[in-house]
Amino acid sequence: MTDPLGWDGYAESLARARERTGADESVVWERAKFGGHEAVTIRFEFGFLGGSVGTGTGALLEEALDQARSHRLPVVSLLSTGGTRMQEGVPALRQLQRIARGLARLREAGLPHITVARQPTTGGVWASLGADADVVLAVPGAQVGFAGRRVRPRRYADDPAYTAENQYAAGYVDELVADDAIADRLESWLGLLTGGSRHRPAELPRALGTLDPAPDGWRAVQRARSAERPRAGAYLDDYFDTRVTLRGGIDDGAVCGIGSRGGRAIAFAAQTGTATTPGGFRSATRLIRLAARLGLPVLTLVDTPGAAADPAAETDGAGNAIAELFGTIAAAEVPITTLVIGEGGSGGALAFCSADRIWLTPDACFSVIAPELAAGILKRGHEDVPALADALKPRPEDLLALGAIDGIAGPEPVTFTR
Repeated sequence: MTDPLGWDGYAESLARARERTGADESVVWERAKFGGHEAVTIRFEFGFLGGSVGTGTGALLEEALDQARSHRLPVVSLLSTGGTRMQEGVPALRQLQRIARGLARLREAGLPHITVARQPTTGGVWASLGADADVVLAVPGAQVGFAGRRVRPRRYADDPAYTAENQYAAGYVDELVADDAIADRLESWLGLLTGGSRHRPAELPRALGTLDPAPDGWRAVQRARSAERPRAGAYLDDYFDTRVTLRGGIDDGAVCGIGSRGGRAIAFAAQTGTATTPGGFRSATRLIRLAARLGLPVLTLVDTPGAAADPAAETDGAGNAIAELFGTIAAAEVPITTLVIGEGGSGGALAFCSADRIWLTPDACFSVIAPELAAGILKRGHEDVPALADALKPRPEDLLALGAIDGIAGPEPVTFTR
């Protein structure tokens, strides 16, 4: 049913598009290799009626996704589209549901999907095949968004909100990639997304900071808060040979991604020493769900004074975001290893933690509440804060004695057998 509405002149438009592009439809799919990694590749041809999706396109997309599942291959979609084909009406629009069903089955099969948003990527294809991908790459300067240039209000025709750069800044695009670098970046991403080892935990990083124990709880807290202490960036640089980042927004207190260590892919979610916003917790949730589906072990690095507690965080659903991360870690069927590298501040820190493998560096601490906040609750003065810090027993040695953690990191990595 290629002309369900009997649209005047549509058959002729299809014939011209086929002659101009040499393709039967706006989508062509094939099995292709990026380096040593084979994938089912879906390519949109914008010259074919603006890369629009009709009923025939939907059938091709479903076929491509089915073949990927049958042959256990990842999917790469190279988008360049204006959305749904109006000449085929609602039958064409409903192809978006067909795409969503195919992607759901791909996820159930544990296979990754990478999309590349090229110029332009708008409409229902962006809101289905594009934005729903596990990893979203985009070409700088491309129009990327749900509302295409000809359908949004004229005053917004050239608004930067509808660009790849803005989608990247907002956290909806993971990486901006120039046209001539797409193949190389796809090779890197595919190597990481398909290199999982579901049953072997990530190796514990070595401690990079001070190895001597703190003499008391207050000095442990002060040392964990020190600007001189190594932060997540230093640990990730030391631990991984290479790594990529999955975006979650700007300044949300967390960085998430996948790295390679000794040829092995490991997912990571790391707090960066500031209060973690709801967006930071959601980024970690996205990362761990992806890792669980692809069979990647997870490393989490904990370093936060706690969850953001301002009105904006509450409005953005801080409690919901934290609860979602707690539930995701509890349900994950891949091993998760946690190293607390700085201040472990209450539930905002614990939400990033493994349920069965938590270690601290010697210059870190972990507490049910900050000692200053404890003083406020108990109506104590500032002079009582050091004593309260000690009473909360936040030092690694205290926590190990309490049975609240599994160990204290040293100058060498630790390998876990299970």
